[in-house]
Amino acid sequence: MATKKNIKPVDTGETFTSLQISKSIDQDSMETKLRSLYKLQKTDSKIDGIYMLRGELPLEVQDLEDEIMGLKTKIATLQKEIKEAEETVAKNKLDIQSFKATIKKYEAQRNNVKNNREFDSLSKEIEFQELASLRADKRVTAASKVVVEKKETLELVQAQLKGREGDLENKRKELDNIAKETEKEEAELVKQSEEIQAEIDPRILAAYEKVRSNARNKMAVVTVVRGACGGCFSKIPPQRQIDIEESKKIIVCEYCGRILVSSKFDEEENGAAAVVEEAPKAAPKKKTTRTKKTE
Repeated sequence: MATKKNIKPVDTGETFTSLQISKSIDQDSMETKLRSLYKLQKTDSKIDGIYMLRGELPLEVQDLEDEIMGLKTKIATLQKEIKEAEETVAKNKLDIQSFKATIKKYEAQRNNVKNNREFDSLSKEIEFQELASLRADKRVTAASKVVVEKKETLELVQAQLKGREGDLENKRKELDNIAKETEKEEAELVKQSEEIQAEIDPRILAAYEKVRSNARNKMAVVTVVRGACGGCFSKIPPQRQIDIEESKKIIVCEYCGRILVSSKFDEEENGAAAVVEEAPKAAPKKKTTRTKKTE
């Protein structure tokens, strides 16, 4: 997929307004500069149109990829927690077996004691082992419950992941199909845009990119339409309209900051495009049939 070449402006803080009062810009070839700038805008607008065809698909694909990554991370965490809980169950079950074996041993010893002191001591050991066994049994119950709950959650997340992966595959196919349909046209337009950029003063280009990035419709260069700015539709004074038509200096809309160019630029371009259009064919003549007069 073709991508537009990144611009490296001389001064990213440059604006059309600052260029309007700059004395370092060559005024002799200003009309040529304005024509190139307007041509660049028209080309970039066509590229924007191709991107609009894709709509929200690139963002949707990115969102799905992020969501899938999050689900995979969640699955890995659940699997780790399940493993830890299962290890806790196994360990405490072994401990319970050990406690029971110890209790059995102490009970056998208590049956053969010769005095009350030994009897009481063994009884306390047996009681301690029984309490430890009860605590271990509680840990087994709690950990087993965690395993069941985590496994249920894991199954839900895995099903959700499978669904999202299916959605992502469909979105990618849809995006690839659109990209293939416009790939050739986009590559040609991007190449054309880069060629035009190479002809434009870097300061003007920097201002152009800055206005484009801030404009809602990405229009930095507009024509005068019915005496108003083609970008924000604010009225333009008659004297400024004359200056714009002369194309001898940069004229900027005082409301939106877009550069204003003569409407003849657009008319000339549309006129050139109309020449190559096929002329409409003349309507075929209807055949008339004569009826023989009957005597």
